[in-house]
Amino acid sequence: MKVLVIGGSGFLGRAVVEEALARGHEVTTFNRGRSGADVPGVEAVRGDRESPADLERLAEGRKWDYVVDTSGYVPRVVGASARALTGHAGTYAFISTISALAGFPAEPAGDDAELWPCAPDAGPEDGNYGVLKAGCERAVEQGFDGDVLIVQPGIILGPYEDVARLPWWLTRIARGGKVLAPGEPDEPLQFVDARDLAIFTLDQAERGGNGRFVVTGPVGQTTYGEWLQACKDATGSDAEFVWVDSEFLIEQGAGAFVELPLWPGPPSPENRHFWTVPTDRAQAAGLRIRPVAETVRDTWAWLREIPEQERNFGKRSTHGIAPEKEEAILAAWAARSA
Repeated sequence: MKVLVIGGSGFLGRAVVEEALARGHEVTTFNRGRSGADVPGVEAVRGDRESPADLERLAEGRKWDYVVDTSGYVPRVVGASARALTGHAGTYAFISTISALAGFPAEPAGDDAELWPCAPDAGPEDGNYGVLKAGCERAVEQGFDGDVLIVQPGIILGPYEDVARLPWWLTRIARGGKVLAPGEPDEPLQFVDARDLAIFTLDQAERGGNGRFVVTGPVGQTTYGEWLQACKDATGSDAEFVWVDSEFLIEQGAGAFVELPLWPGPPSPENRHFWTVPTDRAQAAGLRIRPVAETVRDTWAWLREIPEQERNFGKRSTHGIAPEKEEAILAAWAARSA
């Protein structure tokens, strides 16, 4: 088949390209060439999706079986891409996010859950990440005259991760010593490996037809304790996990999700459904999730080849607690527990 990937050199886009090439497809990528090197074997078209002239040049004289849009964040920009590619592809697969679901995680997630209100021509100033992604979904559905596939992933991890959640934990645990572990070790966790997300998206796109799927690991996939232990096993570290109560962490000013990646903070009505996301429709359609240990091990195999001082992953890498703050919280916790 002929496949167009909008993006294609970053984290998820790279996984989609590599999987498509492994299937023997002809792959075109469209990006500005700023996020990373192109995967060998693609036809790389340089351009900015915000430029009508660049979109016109991309589409001129080309046709694909389907498009996978891995880099759409602003509705009016995504809508322009959808309109420009109408008649040039049979299916438009848009990678959205579970954050596009209104009320989540205070309210349950689901394939048919209501989206946040956001117009399909909204600009970057018209909402946060999840709200704008909801508008992007509408922009594709209203702008593309063909089959539309919407994929709403949860947390995405794996090799080449550019948000630095799992890379930060692997780097920290590899250093060893006492490691601040947030909350309770039996707290549930759900995520999808970028490679499994790529496989699922391509499977659905190749079948054609319209559809909407929430995609993440199954409920009960793993726990925070099992996940951190997998990081310790993969790195061969002598790390000692010190589990610190969530309420105490908040008292100490620890930041949920950013300073301590994938820790949602103390249980509350606002996050009660974060790790109970059903994926029945996706599983029935063929979603398969690899073992947690494999994702962790493969991510470490990629990460360990990068010198630690170079593991900045661009401007998006803002995750991880400062060493001095971690030490201060551990000292305070030890003093309280004495």
